[in-house]
Amino acid sequence: MKSTEQNFIQRLQNQKEDALEYIVDTYLPLIKGVAHKVLSPIKNDGVIEECINDIFLSIWENSNKFRGNSTDFRKWICAIAKFKAIDYYRKATRKVEFTSEHMGVNTEKSVEDELILLEERNELLQLIELLEPLDRDIFIMKYFLGFKNEDISIKLGVTKASIDNRIYRGKKKLNQKAARLKLGGSIV
Repeated sequence: MKSTEQNFIQRLQNQKEDALEYIVDTYLPLIKGVAHKVLSPIKNDGVIEECINDIFLSIWENSNKFRGNSTDFRKWICAIAKFKAIDYYRKATRKVEFTSEHMGVNTEKSVEDELILLEERNELLQLIELLEPLDRDIFIMKYFLGFKNEDISIKLGVTKASIDNRIYRGKKKLNQKAARLKLGGSIV
């Protein structure tokens, strides 16, 4: 069964992935608009893309809390998008404030800090190695090489929607595997 305008809410609440694909296809322009409106002052497309992915993840994870029809759903996801984008904006502006406050201060990291960062990076690479080869390539290009989703889709010859879906699903898998391995932290 495929998601339609009449059944996508129920299918989403039953955690059917085709419902998420329907929502991405239908509401992506709306979500992008909300996220871009809030986050455009920070002038970082990567943060906007990350926020959009997290919005869809939040919709997926909280779908069982939604009650109402498709008009209410539209309002509900707009609210999620707005608040998630505001959270991202706050995080981004805090980072800017922190770095601007400490411009003249020696910010060299201690050997311990460097080792901790290296260890965390190695743990993340070990988790990424557990993904399928295409997903692994996407994650390395996105998070280690700093590619944008559009650039990844061109380079790998798949649609941007496919890249967005694979990033979303990959984050979900990595969070589950990290929890099982008790590595702590959160990928999302």
